[in-house]
Amino acid sequence: MSTTLRIHSFPLSGHGHRVELFARLAGIPHEVVHVDLAKGAQKTDSFLALNPAGQVPVVEDGAVVISDSNAILVYLARKYAPSYLPSDPVKEAQVQKFLSLAAGELAFGPAAARLINVFNAPLDAEFCKSVATRLLAKLEPHLEGRDTLVDDGVTIADVALYSYLAHAPEGDISLEPFPNVRRFLAKIEGLPGFKPMPATPVGLSAA
Repeated sequence: MSTTLRIHSFPLSGHGHRVELFARLAGIPHEVVHVDLAKGAQKTDSFLALNPAGQVPVVEDGAVVISDSNAILVYLARKYAPSYLPSDPVKEAQVQKFLSLAAGELAFGPAAARLINVFNAPLDAEFCKSVATRLLAKLEPHLEGRDTLVDDGVTIADVALYSYLAHAPEGDISLEPFPNVRRFLAKIEGLPGFKPMPATPVGLSAA
């Protein structure tokens, strides 16, 4: 079996992008395996053997197979890039708090709003926008005077939130009222190894 980390992903998946982005930022050798979601590749027997949920991303690291983007970030940080997950109990707890935010308000706010415009997902746009606004209203004061979410440099918390925040305008979520959030995104985009997720000209991004 290959010793190179294999990341099964799809270019327009924010969950997939956060894993690819982290591997690039942390300098983890890897290859990306394209899963054509539009053609149902995630429903094939071979893919379901990796992740019965039929979702990207999935990583193969030798004999180890892990799904769920946040779980993957924790695994990769622990094994390959420990500086991205603080060992101090308080700071690690702060990282975990933001991972929960990524799986909660980020997923049901900016990410879901984007799904409506990019993939025609049958979701409640107004509800998604209200959740997104609530999330941004939390992050804006937290990021006052700081470049990262946790006071320990860049961590997997920053990576977990970046992709869907950066593409929030695709879901008609404006970032203009949130200068600290925009400065945070610019910080991540300026890191060595950064690679953006492809933009989709929908929502506010279509202007």
